Amino acid sequence: MSTSSPPPGVAASGDAPSGAVVPLDADDTRGRHFSALARHPLVLIGGGILVLATGVALGVGVGALAGAAGALGALLLVALIVWLQASSRAESDFFRTYAAGHSLELEEGRGSMPPVTPLLRRGDKRYTKRELAGALPGGEQGTLALYTYEETSHDSKGNRQTSYHHFTVMLSEVPEFAPFMHELYAQRRVGFRFLDGAEDMFRRRQRVEHESEEVDRRYEIFCGAEDDVNRARQVLSPQFLVWLSEHSPEAFAFECVAGILVCNVKGHLKAAAELDSFCEGASAVARRIREEAVE
Repeated sequence: MSTSSPPPGVAASGDAPSGAVVPLDADDTRGRHFSALARHPLVLIGGGILVLATGVALGVGVGALAGAAGALGALLLVALIVWLQASSRAESDFFRTYAAGHSLELEEGRGSMPPVTPLLRRGDKRYTKRELAGALPGGEQGTLALYTYEETSHDSKGNRQTSYHHFTVMLSEVPEFAPFMHELYAQRRVGFRFLDGAEDMFRRRQRVEHESEEVDRRYEIFCGAEDDVNRARQVLSPQFLVWLSEHSPEAFAFECVAGILVCNVKGHLKAAAELDSFCEGASAVARRIREEAVE
């Protein structure tokens, strides 16, 4: 991921307090948890019984080789369960420490976000895994969340299939922007640029043209059907376009609707540097659209 830096003239803020211990990522304490869990009497006794019982049952019923293979499989299953539990505990360690280091309020477990932008309305089910709220790195007040939406489909045999789409999102309020523009989107480009004109014939939103070849390669930028495209171009100042093309986090995108800004990247970020970079980038976007709206 590229390092996110604010546009010229905007200082980054929101660093962890001096002396705060922030793990580098969500795997930092996994080894310690795995070792502790693997030595726990319940795991040793329960796992031992499972391995022995599986080995004996298959050995008696099928043969010695099958018994040995079954015992090994049971041992690997126990190890996998312990590994997954250790990973979950390590992830909780990281987010608790990250929240404390940045003075954020942490909510763990399944939650929800208001369906205020297209991303937050997608899918058949939508939920968050963790939310952190407060003054985020970069200085913006908002909510940082590990967000997932699910899409359900059926194959030719009628079997149900669920696709999971994971994002890290930051939601903040920019009420000054609502009277200026209703909608502004910088979406990750997924199609060929030569198809833009044909696709736009079927869009409700207006495409915002600009002068940056690199931004056009990475993004598709739109405003609302009733918005003034020239105002969108004012937001896309030369300095802001340079920031989008050279300094924004990898696979970064944003949606702003009625003064609610939702920035996102694909996947659940679980490293301090990545979360800092993403929040700083989201804060930079919030400051840019806010300053243009109040000029």
